[in-house]
Amino acid sequence: MEIVRQERHGVPFYACPHPAWAGAAHGFSTRQGGVSPIPWDSLNLGASRGDCLERVGENFRRACAAMGTDPQALVKNQQVHSDIIRPVGRGDILADPSIPGAIEADGLITDEPGVCLTIFSGDCIPILLCDPVRRCIAAAHAGWRGTAAGIAAWAAEAMVRDYGCAPEHILAAIGPGIGPCCFETHSDVPDGLRTGLGEDAAPFIRPLSKPGKYSVDLKGANARWLERAGLRREHIAVCPACTACDRGDFWSHRAQGNARGSMAAMIQLL
Repeated sequence: MEIVRQERHGVPFYACPHPAWAGAAHGFSTRQGGVSPIPWDSLNLGASRGDCLERVGENFRRACAAMGTDPQALVKNQQVHSDIIRPVGRGDILADPSIPGAIEADGLITDEPGVCLTIFSGDCIPILLCDPVRRCIAAAHAGWRGTAAGIAAWAAEAMVRDYGCAPEHILAAIGPGIGPCCFETHSDVPDGLRTGLGEDAAPFIRPLSKPGKYSVDLKGANARWLERAGLRREHIAVCPACTACDRGDFWSHRAQGNARGSMAAMIQLL
């Protein structure tokens, strides 16, 4: 499986076009196709970035129209850089797409059709999961701490434990995020990955020529976590796009700091 750049109604996004995903509308937004001015130009989906909320709402309507999701069915998280996964349902749907998320968690999960799980990113790794057999979905935001803690695996395991999913049926889409080409860190990140993944962390850590500096592959580490949770390798799609490299399509927290918008990843059972 692969994740490809698509465009509908003038709004580009990334999604997995494989037929197995047909029962779940989903996508990873870019920064293009919206109405927000500089520094949020243009498809800012972050309601807490300082942008006008009316523009955020319109941006969500445009993004949802492109991806096939429902802007009146959004359930948004409030990121806490954790491994917390929250079950949600229709009672958690926001009254308006411009309202900020209030569910303190870095992962959301549901088996209720018509609920659009929504998480945010700006270099961190967004992950969407779908079991098309059991009809269950999850979305997770994996910063380096969430990656080290295995939030991707926790989300898949929650689908199995709490919703009766079979690991071999779960599909995963690991979206645009900072790549090893740009993610230069101190030893705390590699140490965290080694604590979580043990020897499995080694392929995703590369020492750099600068003393005490490392390049880390967060997407690869999250894919490894999912394999450890029982997902088939061929069911894990990884987007190659790096948010720090391609600032024409994405915002990068590392490159731009807080004067920027936010991308969103969305998934909804049809």
